[in-house]
Amino acid sequence: MSDAPRPTAVAGTFYPAEPGRLGQLVDTLLAGAAAAAQPAGMGMESIVGGLVPHAGLVYSGAIAALTWTLAGEIAPTTVVLAGTDHQASAAGVGVWTGGPWQTPLGEVPVDRDLALRVAGLGPPFAPDDDAHFLEHSLEVQLPLLLRACPGARIVPLAVSPRLRTHADAGARLGRLLAELRSGGDRILLIASSDMAHYPPARVCEEVDDRLLVPLLELDGEALDELEAAVLRAGMPGLVCGLCGIDPVRFTLAAVAEMGATQGILLGKATSADAGGHPRRTVGYAAAAFV
Repeated sequence: MSDAPRPTAVAGTFYPAEPGRLGQLVDTLLAGAAAAAQPAGMGMESIVGGLVPHAGLVYSGAIAALTWTLAGEIAPTTVVLAGTDHQASAAGVGVWTGGPWQTPLGEVPVDRDLALRVAGLGPPFAPDDDAHFLEHSLEVQLPLLLRACPGARIVPLAVSPRLRTHADAGARLGRLLAELRSGGDRILLIASSDMAHYPPARVCEEVDDRLLVPLLELDGEALDELEAAVLRAGMPGLVCGLCGIDPVRFTLAAVAEMGATQGILLGKATSADAGGHPRRTVGYAAAAFV
């Protein structure tokens, strides 16, 4: 097991590499999220996890900040991050067990004791630092996490599209985290996924609205079936409904074991809302699981 830190992979592309510019951007995003109205009837003590998008911060950061601002109010000691494994590098759920993750705003410490306990759950969980080195889906969260949840440690998980046991693996993780939370540990589980990819903005909004229904009902199987049906419909430009459907399905099973009964939508948008081309868009959504 290495103590070496994980260097940045997408600083300068997905977010500014210069600390001053990045800090100013993150502070602006979090301030905007803090000024937004929160859904009614959501107690902080009932939140066990959330959903964040992971595109470049200038596009998806305003939506991601909604979840991270809420997380900051909870002040977690550890955030377990279930990320999209775009390269399909992990065999199942690749657990980072190495050193801290570097960002232009400072290092984010890893909860290595919990990381080893998660890896110790056995297949499909396994130590796999290599799956994380080029992946951006968790790295882009860290500038927001550092500002919103100072002092929090992370347990990064790369959830592979090769995973075939989403419900079982998620439930096993959820039972472990529920046990720790019952002992007083402030742990959140955050899934990282963008929504529809590359249709025109109107189609993107339609697809996202449809897929958010089973997602917010914590129904991973129905979400998977609906995404497949949407793709078969041949909507213009659509290549996927959720690029991170695997970590989302995994997380839905986990948060159900942690006591959640629903997801609450915090906000949604498309890349066109942030100045992207309206004929080729990506959807973003933020949610809390309660």
